[in-house]
Amino acid sequence: MKYFIVAGEASGDLHGSNLIKELLIEDKAADIVCWGGDLMESAGGKILMHYRNTAFMGFMVILKNLKIVLHNISLCKNQVAEYRPDVLILIDYPAFNLRIAKFARQSGIKVFYYISPKFWAWREKRVVKIKKWVDRMFIIFPFETEFYGKYNIPVEYRGNPLVDEIVRTIASMPAKSEIIEKLQLGDKPVIGILPGSRKDEIKSILPQIIKITGDFPGYQFVIAGVRNIPEELYNEIAGEATVKIVTDKTYEVLKVSEAALVKSGTSTLEAALINIPQVVCYKGDFFSMLIASLLIRVKFVSLVNLIAGSEIVKELLGYALNRNNLVKELSLILEGGQKRERMLSDYKILMEKLGPAGASRRIAKAMIEDLRVEEKR
Repeated sequence: MKYFIVAGEASGDLHGSNLIKELLIEDKAADIVCWGGDLMESAGGKILMHYRNTAFMGFMVILKNLKIVLHNISLCKNQVAEYRPDVLILIDYPAFNLRIAKFARQSGIKVFYYISPKFWAWREKRVVKIKKWVDRMFIIFPFETEFYGKYNIPVEYRGNPLVDEIVRTIASMPAKSEIIEKLQLGDKPVIGILPGSRKDEIKSILPQIIKITGDFPGYQFVIAGVRNIPEELYNEIAGEATVKIVTDKTYEVLKVSEAALVKSGTSTLEAALINIPQVVCYKGDFFSMLIASLLIRVKFVSLVNLIAGSEIVKELLGYALNRNNLVKELSLILEGGQKRERMLSDYKILMEKLGPAGASRRIAKAMIEDLRVEEKR
């Protein structure tokens, strides 16, 4: 069968790549084209557009790039129409993907949504668009079952694909000492910095974190960089601060870290699954933060706290992301800190809620079964 998959950012590229691997196992003759990234390409998808050209985040950033955004939407619609897939699979990225879903559905193309947008966090009523334009929603968080139930949209939790990725990656990693040697790190214990995968996020979050590097002389700070961000940007923000930049080795950086400072998003769950105590950080442009404060309806923003239903990790958001708070909260989760052991204990409960590995395969099988049933009709 023919699959058209759309992911608009790094986390979507990761989940999309694991899904592609499993689709190709279940449907060996699958033809897969994508909007995504390097991981999806290496998994076997043909990339039509890289997410580095589509990952705009924040109200003002989108406005500044509106012409590009509208062009991308039009281009994607044209490609879907020309390719005529058996199914369009959309991964999160709602502002873009909901428009593509509407177009595809009106064109008679089956639409699956894999990884729900955070409708439960803000602008909840957008969920009616799922009911209109999406044939099937595949969720990856257990609490989403209840949310979609309110709107009579059938969903089933089959596990979280990040568990698959973490289990597979950690099992293949060498010993901690070998990773430290390979990454050319020093002898001091590591504090990992995961500032995000978008330039605007990094420009807002990383300068706040850099301010505290001098407050922890007994540690080395290591930035987990991403390939689509030039190293010059990290260096420019770091200035005279002593930090190490390691590109495309996020899990290795987390594995050797004693604690981490993590941008709110998928990375918070990755850190928890690798069992690394963390402080969650986020700061956007003024208008984005203002809009978020007015519209966001959930108590927490980090996936760790949302899944747990309580505060496991501290969230420093907006103006709360400052030097005093960072020093205080990081100190509490380093070796000997008052919050460290409790956080690690809470992580175990979180993992039980997420369930076992194998989600990507279970979801791929469910997708193909649905398509084969449709094919027989």
